[in-house]
Amino acid sequence: MAGFFSELKIHFKHGNALKRFIIANAVVFVVVGLFSVVNRLFLGTIDLSFYFSLPSQPIELMYRPWTLISYMFLHTEFFHILFNMLWLYWFGGLFLQLFTEKQLVALYFLGGLAGALMFLVVYNTLPFFANQAGLLQGASASIMAIVIATAFRIPDFSVQLFLIGSVKLKYIAAATILIDLLSMTSANSGGHFAHLGGALLGYFFFLSYKRGRDLTKGFNNVMDALVLLFKPKSKVRMKVKYHRAETDQEYRNRRSNDNKKLDEVLDKLKKSGYESLTTEEKKFLFDASKK
Repeated sequence: MAGFFSELKIHFKHGNALKRFIIANAVVFVVVGLFSVVNRLFLGTIDLSFYFSLPSQPIELMYRPWTLISYMFLHTEFFHILFNMLWLYWFGGLFLQLFTEKQLVALYFLGGLAGALMFLVVYNTLPFFANQAGLLQGASASIMAIVIATAFRIPDFSVQLFLIGSVKLKYIAAATILIDLLSMTSANSGGHFAHLGGALLGYFFFLSYKRGRDLTKGFNNVMDALVLLFKPKSKVRMKVKYHRAETDQEYRNRRSNDNKKLDEVLDKLKKSGYESLTTEEKKFLFDASKK
């Protein structure tokens, strides 16, 4: 057992952001599940998942503000986490071929926050939810942001679905959104509204990217500042080389050229497969996925 946890720790430490998100969700699921089993065996009254779920009532949220983040990693049902992690694995992998790892991290959290905001707004404004209280849990809103951003970036990219065959991403995204719209008055209505909040964030991310802006830049700047704040200061004196900074126009031109080349490589990949790419194109695609 110790070896298993050691290996898990290594995978988390050295894996990319996608792997870390999946491991984090799995660990929370196991810990909360085991606590629930022990709690029932000893006839306890503590519901650990309650303290990590996002409450719909603002007064309760004031006492549990951490739930704005913790709910994104909380699943209490096996099939809930199974399907969420499969979607995250599939679409997260495609996302990393198109955008950067830092953008994936930011979009996961921003999509989750957008879903939380949508959940809180509808529960406290729509007559349908009058005199009702709900709890939100799961990574679905975060994943929806990633799914929609990916689908709008390469809408005609096809994936193979079990028992269905080849389906383009734009149809998968459209079907997912339609299901959420039709389920807004179901038993999990709050959850479906949260999904739509995450989807909207993913769409706005794509729009900003298309216009040459990065919706995740502010979030990543804050995270970088926090990392530097808590990072131990090195006593080794570093030799610094100064380079002329790019002008805004140079940056836009470079991004435009890179995006054009990436589109050409992705079109070739979709039509002829990975083996048809030249060594230079494979290296370019690999470097683009690491930015």
